[in-house]
Amino acid sequence: MDKLEAMAMLVASVEEGSLSAAARKLRIPVTTLTRNVNDLEALVGAKLLVRTTRKLRLTEAGVDYVASAKRILDQVDDQERRAAGEFTNPRGELVIATPVQVGRLRVLPVINQFLTMFPEIRIQVLQSDRNIDLIDAHADAAVRIGRLGDSSLVAVRVGTLRAVTVASPKLLKSHGTPRSPEELHGFPRVVFDSPFLSPWRFRRGDDKEIQTVADAPRLIVSSPDAAADAAVHGVGATLLLEHDVAEAVSAGKLRVILQKFEVEPVPVHLVHPSRDMPVKLRRFIDLAVPRLRAALAEFGRR
Repeated sequence: MDKLEAMAMLVASVEEGSLSAAARKLRIPVTTLTRNVNDLEALVGAKLLVRTTRKLRLTEAGVDYVASAKRILDQVDDQERRAAGEFTNPRGELVIATPVQVGRLRVLPVINQFLTMFPEIRIQVLQSDRNIDLIDAHADAAVRIGRLGDSSLVAVRVGTLRAVTVASPKLLKSHGTPRSPEELHGFPRVVFDSPFLSPWRFRRGDDKEIQTVADAPRLIVSSPDAAADAAVHGVGATLLLEHDVAEAVSAGKLRVILQKFEVEPVPVHLVHPSRDMPVKLRRFIDLAVPRLRAALAEFGRR
């Protein structure tokens, strides 16, 4: 039994939720994986996994052992990457997490330029409007929209995005134009369910005090495109980042309302887990930060 391989099989089993799923991921027979995990338990002298017909559960000893195994495997991976030159030459793979629209409009152009400059780099982009855990996703960096919570991540602010309330001319004609956030109560609304725009938040006039609108919307969607499209079709007013509705506003399909009640623009950061990083990530950050700042600043001037 190779101890490191067995540890990797144990960690994969826990992450995938079953021995068979881990075996498929690792492309090995399930009997091989099971034998290695059993041998590892015998070597440790403790039961690490409780196996049921539906799922795996770590024992108390297993919780501590898997946490230690992950640290050891990460350290070995770092040393192998150093030996392969990833910490001195920009080569290998990067995993970048980004919100969907910001990724498409702002981050992917930077990535395309980066790949042109560094032909030995490969990049996987994880696009989601939910904050992806960088450690669990094995991601090197992420673009985050919204205020950051306390964490060990290193964060570089690259700009802000304005959140705007919009509605179609047809809807405003039939229901009237809300003049204050209070008038949104009972008004048809389409909500984009996101961590940085839900619930809807507004300033109280010239005050800094924040009020929220939380009555039941007509429609809840999980993408900004769907919210904008529903708003264009008169389903309800919606609150989105400005770039999500810029084309529809320019075309007269949507109108911005309640501008004087808008909260401060939403901050955007580029985050990564560690200051000790391979050169491939340092090169990406050096390229991405000024270009993202310029792109967000240019959009804000429109």
